[in-house]
Amino acid sequence: MEGQVKVLLNERELPTAWYNIMPDLPEPPAPPLNPGTKQPIEPAALLRIFPMGLIEQEASQQRWIDIPGEILDIYRLWRPTPLHRARRLEEALKTPARIYFKNESVSPPGSHKPNTAVAQAYYNKKEGKRRLATETGAGQWGSALSFACNLFGLECLVYMVKVSYQQKPYRKLMMQTWGATIIPSPSDTTHAGRGILAGDPQCPGSLGIAISEAIEVAATNDDTNYSLGSVLNHVLLHQSVVGLETKAQLAKIGETPDVVIGCVGGGSNYAGLAFPFYPDKAAGKPIRFIAVEPMACPTLTRGPYRYDFGDTAKTTPLLKMHTLGHGFVPPKIHAGGLRYHGMAPLISLLVKAGAMEAIAVHQNPAFDAAVLFARTEGIIPAPETAHAIRVTIDEAIKCRETGQSKAILFNFSGHGHFDLAAYEQYFAKSLEDYEYPEAMIQEALKDVPAVP
Repeated sequence: MEGQVKVLLNERELPTAWYNIMPDLPEPPAPPLNPGTKQPIEPAALLRIFPMGLIEQEASQQRWIDIPGEILDIYRLWRPTPLHRARRLEEALKTPARIYFKNESVSPPGSHKPNTAVAQAYYNKKEGKRRLATETGAGQWGSALSFACNLFGLECLVYMVKVSYQQKPYRKLMMQTWGATIIPSPSDTTHAGRGILAGDPQCPGSLGIAISEAIEVAATNDDTNYSLGSVLNHVLLHQSVVGLETKAQLAKIGETPDVVIGCVGGGSNYAGLAFPFYPDKAAGKPIRFIAVEPMACPTLTRGPYRYDFGDTAKTTPLLKMHTLGHGFVPPKIHAGGLRYHGMAPLISLLVKAGAMEAIAVHQNPAFDAAVLFARTEGIIPAPETAHAIRVTIDEAIKCRETGQSKAILFNFSGHGHFDLAAYEQYFAKSLEDYEYPEAMIQEALKDVPAVP
């Protein structure tokens, strides 16, 4: 329809199965390894911190996995989410490109994160756990898990990266409203946190450190499991509802994307949008996948593809992924959800195989794009989402220069209503563009284990 801005699905069109990319990958993924033996880890070893329902999904080769009815009932609180045509942005850019964004900011916590938080809370509740422990950077994941735990009657303990805890007080209050307990990380409540503070009392924290603290609590309390908001296969699986809905919405208007863009920290929001389109690309459709990360934490663009720990204290299995080293502590950029040393193994594999591109951008150009988007489309983006918008705009400008009318799709992964302190610094011109020195990256990589 000419002039149409939103493409909507009704609740009866909500996907009833998650898409699992595992059987469609260009090559088999490398297995997680036991750090002691360097041999593939037995699933039973993960039962200390994960429910069997999620462990089975982590290793599944089944292309479609049914979504339980209890999860679908909760998804209907906000799903299906709208697909928007960014016509006002197109007009401002004077581009022939057709720009679409999947609006995941309409969920109760304001991001894509509850797609997996609800599923993880469900499986843990089903297996009798009382509490979930987790980490959060900017607070989007902590908010989502707090929301989900509240719905299922679970306690929620959140270790929030200290710099984000200080920058984003309203995320903390959001979590508290849903009943969670929030602790700034590194903290003195765990052995891992005390060890970090002993070496650096002013440590700003990192997702790797917060993961270590949350895993320690889960591993030492029988009634508590650990919950992760990105990186692992089952998390990316749950997020596939984003891309599945988007495919159905684009089909309603006879559209297919030429470029699919998303920000990446651990990789979940982008995988959720892009993976359901991968079979089309594998079948020969010329779709470009572009993953966008910060220059200050350039995991895909400058990190090697090798086995590493997922956390700072080396308590996780070894994962084959692009990594900056588990000891890497990124600068205090405002995109707290993108401050992670590693990357989802499935995203890493696609980049390594040449099926996905990676681009790093500075935070000031990202905020330039965010402000233009807010002034044209009306929604204030999260700093993380702003990275995807930056590259979307850059691709649209290329279309203007070449005269090509491409369909550009990106995931609007979350709003920035609780990130306004970052916008305040941007308008005051006090945001720093930080490019991590190569020597410091190499130093952080020295402790990455050697795996034959």
